[in-house]
Amino acid sequence: MSLKNKLNRLKPHIQSGIEKQKPMPAEAKETLEIPYMEIWEQQQVSPFYFDDQYCLVREVSYPLDHQHGHYRFGDLIEAVSLWNKEGTKHPLSAAGHTPLDLVFFDTETTGLGGGAGNTIFLLGHASIEGNSVKLKQHILPNPGAEVALYQSFLTNADYTTLVTYNGKAFDWPQVKTRHTLVRDHVPKLPSFDHFDLYHAARRLWKHKIERMKLSIVEQEILGLERKDDIPGFLAPMIYFDFLERKNPEGLLGVIKHNETDILSLLTLYTHLTFQILGRDKAQTSRETYEVGRWFSYLGESGKAKQAFTGLLDGQDEEAVSAKHALAFEYKKHKEWNKAVALWKESAAKGTKKQRKEACIELAKHYEHREKNLEQALQYCSLAEEIHSEEKGTTKKDMIFIQELEKRIQRIARKEFPGQAQNSPK
Repeated sequence: MSLKNKLNRLKPHIQSGIEKQKPMPAEAKETLEIPYMEIWEQQQVSPFYFDDQYCLVREVSYPLDHQHGHYRFGDLIEAVSLWNKEGTKHPLSAAGHTPLDLVFFDTETTGLGGGAGNTIFLLGHASIEGNSVKLKQHILPNPGAEVALYQSFLTNADYTTLVTYNGKAFDWPQVKTRHTLVRDHVPKLPSFDHFDLYHAARRLWKHKIERMKLSIVEQEILGLERKDDIPGFLAPMIYFDFLERKNPEGLLGVIKHNETDILSLLTLYTHLTFQILGRDKAQTSRETYEVGRWFSYLGESGKAKQAFTGLLDGQDEEAVSAKHALAFEYKKHKEWNKAVALWKESAAKGTKKQRKEACIELAKHYEHREKNLEQALQYCSLAEEIHSEEKGTTKKDMIFIQELEKRIQRIARKEFPGQAQNSPK
């Protein structure tokens, strides 16, 4: 880099209002020789020049009828339309947005840790433009070209809503860290909504998938199996080899891996939307139950009831769990008769945890509302019996038994005033 340009970079630190660097004039570009440019061009990659630097930019497009897993990219349009019709409050709701507003984003870095020592060498994003999905990847050819990389990435950036997979915790914080180092020379980072699909996938499928890697979700949920894919953990080593040899052969595999990650985000967002809004006819009972639990957590009681009610006719574990959860939705609205009927079922047929919870709720109901102290004591005794079968010794277990004993003693004093009572065994 010339001395003049180095001095220009120092100006923002001693004066304000300096103009951003402008793209290089055409004659300056000719002095930069890009190794293996013929290979890059075969992969739809072209150079982006800025301030005596360059980065590489790959652009490809797919028609909306392109199939990626169980869905076509055009199904994303229906997904966004469903959110706008429903108007349901949800962390993944695209209500108020168009399909064009969603930008699917992923990065590749030199390590999995945080901090300034971790460099992003690939920034990729895709969105619907017209009748196709346009994918764009910004590649760092050497560590000294980050100004060009972020200038390329942020030029005309208008990311209304970013869609990532664990991007809130990893990708975007890394972008902000690296941007801080060059922020005086490139545009500001845009502000946007953020849909992180990792947390949604965990909510719906943690019962089915032990490791929530995107490639595993693709295979187990989305009907997509990668072939000849480069594992993500090898990406840093391949990039360091590229820096040494300049031959992009290995790095092209990492770029393809990143492309698949991004395209899978479109399919995953579509599938999650169809699951959450009841559009997926192949949805399992457990998935429906998890959707109901999520709506309950969000305070969307009506949507939670709708999900749970759809499972009541079943005879499987999810049907019992749905009845148990639905009872608590009725409790929120003081529909006691409906809640009690469902608690009685889960007290008899649920898991040990559900049975204990149902017994406590029934004991409360009969003590405070029905004033039927005998029934209240019976459900307390049943809760105590169920708990004793578990032989738990955790702090949570101790708290449970202490509170249960207090409840039993209080009810016993009401039932038999003036007599000292012990916990029935």
